[in-house]
Amino acid sequence: MKVVAALSGGVDSAVAAARAVDAGHEVVGVHLALSASQQTHRNGSRGCCTLEDSRDARRIADVLGIPFYIWDLSEEFRRDVVDDFIAEYQAGRTPNPCIRCNESIKFSAVLNRARALCFDAICTGHYARIESNADGQRALLRGVDPKKDQSYVLGVLSQQDLSQSMFPLGDSTKDHVRQEAAARGLLVADKSDSYDVCFIPDGDTGAFLRSQLGDQPGDIVDQSGEVVGSHQGAFAFTVGQRRGLSLGDPADDGRARFVLSIEPVNNTVVVGPRESLAVQTLELEPTINVSDEEVSIFDVQWRAHGSTTPAHPVLSDSNVVEAVVLVEPAYGIAAGQELVMYHEERVVGSARIRSATS
Repeated sequence: MKVVAALSGGVDSAVAAARAVDAGHEVVGVHLALSASQQTHRNGSRGCCTLEDSRDARRIADVLGIPFYIWDLSEEFRRDVVDDFIAEYQAGRTPNPCIRCNESIKFSAVLNRARALCFDAICTGHYARIESNADGQRALLRGVDPKKDQSYVLGVLSQQDLSQSMFPLGDSTKDHVRQEAAARGLLVADKSDSYDVCFIPDGDTGAFLRSQLGDQPGDIVDQSGEVVGSHQGAFAFTVGQRRGLSLGDPADDGRARFVLSIEPVNNTVVVGPRESLAVQTLELEPTINVSDEEVSIFDVQWRAHGSTTPAHPVLSDSNVVEAVVLVEPAYGIAAGQELVMYHEERVVGSARIRSATS
């Protein structure tokens, strides 16, 4: 097969591409330029997609003996990922930009370009697995390394995406991948992983949002509506947040207060005790189609590195999941987060959380 290997400049994509070459595929390395003004160096493990990363990607391609290209997707990334991120926070929700990037950029945009150039598949360094059933349908499964499993951020991929995707690292652990990279003579074998939001390399989401939206002063109130503090922008808060509230007076009972909700219409942040964060019903948008399932309880996950919890699906008349009811209450779930539904190790579907209620 003719395969596009997405080379981020890190160890995972390097080993994935090497395995695709070993499998006999005709591999071309591609690095995605996602910023119109890339910084030169990474800040430790924060961020990615720097000039340093693109140079590492080129060196990886040279070692593997494959052609190398840089695809400029900065306009699409700004429109579909960064602008969406800003708009979601401005609306009082908490988005996951990595999911949007996988959905809109790394698979949709890249696959569209790859198809136009007559490639058969895209190969990435994600830790997840793909299996085919008897009728040829593809299923996304967790990677075998629970510490690196990335099926959550890939849960949005369509059947067509999965049919043209390759995840060679799904059956490997991170330690083994680093050892293999060293044995292959890849200089990125010990390169640190990238974390946090790639377009906010210093990790200060509030400062980034203020730079885009400006200061928007407003009130922090308790559940009775009494003003207990002020802020410079409700967009800088998320449900469940405890630190950084800068409240002058403690609660009457002396307990810590948490963000319970963000009300963008009146630019107000509501705070209260932890027990008020408890929710059990999560309404979804769009719905998740599980019409071929005969399962009354699933495992659901709403954070990339969070644990799962069992939940009952709420089905519509057309037999799609409109909401889930958690078996036990959970805390700090925010609208805008992505909910991924699992049956054992298999991803059943993915949808944004529209609301979380008790």
